[in-house]
Amino acid sequence: MIALNPTAATGFGRGADVYAASRPGYPAELARWLSDDLGLGPDSAVLEIGAGTGKFTSLLVDSGAQVTALEPVATMLEHLIADFPGVRPLAGQAEAIPLPDGSVDAVVCATAFHWFASPAVLAEIRRVLRLGGALGLVWNLRDHAVPWVERLSALTMAHQDPALAAQADAWRDVFPAEGFSPLRERDFGYRHVGAVEDVVVGRTLSTSFIAALPEAERDAVVAQVRDLIAATPELAEDPVTFPYVTKAYDCRRIA
Repeated sequence: MIALNPTAATGFGRGADVYAASRPGYPAELARWLSDDLGLGPDSAVLEIGAGTGKFTSLLVDSGAQVTALEPVATMLEHLIADFPGVRPLAGQAEAIPLPDGSVDAVVCATAFHWFASPAVLAEIRRVLRLGGALGLVWNLRDHAVPWVERLSALTMAHQDPALAAQADAWRDVFPAEGFSPLRERDFGYRHVGAVEDVVVGRTLSTSFIAALPEAERDAVVAQVRDLIAATPELAEDPVTFPYVTKAYDCRRIA
């Protein structure tokens, strides 16, 4: 079995609780995207790869589709199982999906595909998709047009390994992909509203490479984040709003 990225394994394994509590959800408008663009409905079977604690899973469940959730980190999958008893959980990775050929109508990856994007993974996704089935890729991206968001990201990214940063942007390199139609892109605005401890501090701690830091270094990051909060008028009141731009991409299995 292919080894899980060590930053993901350590960070998400250690930070599953704060991930579940502090990560943003997704725009309600994606429900229409799932039905209209991906064709999901009560008669559909959908596989979510890298499902994590289930941040996107609720939208899939609400579509009426039969949902299977594939997740390699045990502590993340435990959260999903507890919150979504009607979802079929699978422990595993995208490189070897434990499902039969042509068994699902759609595959969805929400803020996850960059961890495993490769031609081999796309071939595996193509294998489990029926002909005409959809692949949907979604990311919540911070809205860096907002100055404090840009400053927070700079503070956080100072701790990211350059190779990991390059990997996060390299997922596009696997497209165009054999056996898939061209990618279509849609943008949605999203506002994560909540207590500053969750929306800003917890969100920072849920970042894989921050969660993977030694305790003293994590504490130093939190101190910097609290200094930023104290210096930012927009963050002086609870609840606070963290703005995102949600990107959604889809294509079809054509051969």
